[in-house]
Amino acid sequence: MKILVIQQKMIGDVLISSLICENLKKNFPEAEVHYLVNAFCKPVVQGNPYIDKFILFEDQFRKSKTELFKFLGSIKKEKYTHVFDAYGKIESNLVSLFSKASFKASYYKPYTSWIYQKTFKELSVNHSEAGTAIDNRIKLLKTLKDVKVYSNKPKIYLTKEEKNSAAEIFKNHGLSGHKTIMISSMGSNNSKTYPIEYMAQVLDFMTSLTDFNLIFNYLPQQKKEVQTLYDLCSKKTQQKINLELTAESLRGFMTLCDQCRAIIGNEGGTINMAKALDVPSFAIFSPWILKDGWNSFEKNHPNASVHLNDYKPDLCKEPTKILKEKSSELYQAFKPELFLPKLERFINQYVN
Repeated sequence: MKILVIQQKMIGDVLISSLICENLKKNFPEAEVHYLVNAFCKPVVQGNPYIDKFILFEDQFRKSKTELFKFLGSIKKEKYTHVFDAYGKIESNLVSLFSKASFKASYYKPYTSWIYQKTFKELSVNHSEAGTAIDNRIKLLKTLKDVKVYSNKPKIYLTKEEKNSAAEIFKNHGLSGHKTIMISSMGSNNSKTYPIEYMAQVLDFMTSLTDFNLIFNYLPQQKKEVQTLYDLCSKKTQQKINLELTAESLRGFMTLCDQCRAIIGNEGGTINMAKALDVPSFAIFSPWILKDGWNSFEKNHPNASVHLNDYKPDLCKEPTKILKEKSSELYQAFKPELFLPKLERFINQYVN
């Protein structure tokens, strides 16, 4: 067997779809398992022992039809026997089609179902504590007959050298990772970022409960907003924040997060990575993101999350597209006092 698993785009998706690779390799140890991902996502699955080869989808394939068809030609030459398309969009449809594999599986869409031997309709309601995003990947895996599910929780693999290096970085900054909380201070965009003035109140509340130090995770272009967040915090909280200790790469973030006692803040790829590192997490969801899809492992694991829908469901009844357009307005209604008691319980249980 020669298997291709396809998952393009975002980091969280690439991480959870690595479960397909893991379970296939455990079911078929002699099989060759390849994983097609966007190049910028590779660090999150680097070192995964269940992936034999990475197939990288580069930006140039979107910009040039010539480059795209060269890439599709290389896929055909691999002679895959099985393809699991966890992305299910035009690019992965083409990869699946050109692969010529005898078994191809993906999500059901009326206009592409002819490409695949097996399709299914995605779940919209949780079937397990893993959440629908993972439940649907497991359902994709099980389109292959008699496949056993050995694991439904993604894992990130760090080397001993990476762990030691991260511990040394903390030491050089006069910090202990075990006495530090990672703050997911910014989302990937404004529609996924909890209002800065509210986040400052959350941080002030945290420092009233614990003497842990705080470090921020953010993108380089968000530095100005992070400085504003720092300025809005109380003097006591500012004394606990180390703005100098930041990750310079995706892999760097993972090694720093792995050292921390917990991660708290905006839901997104950072929270998913923390869960895969077994770092306790408290996530603040954007009002337009479906919580059931990504609030994984909260029943039997040290994770918690909050969503405006938990407290003011009447505000979240409109279609996702409308909720996204109104995200700024909805965020204003998601005041910290709504969920601070839950945050306090989380800190007392998993941090202090």
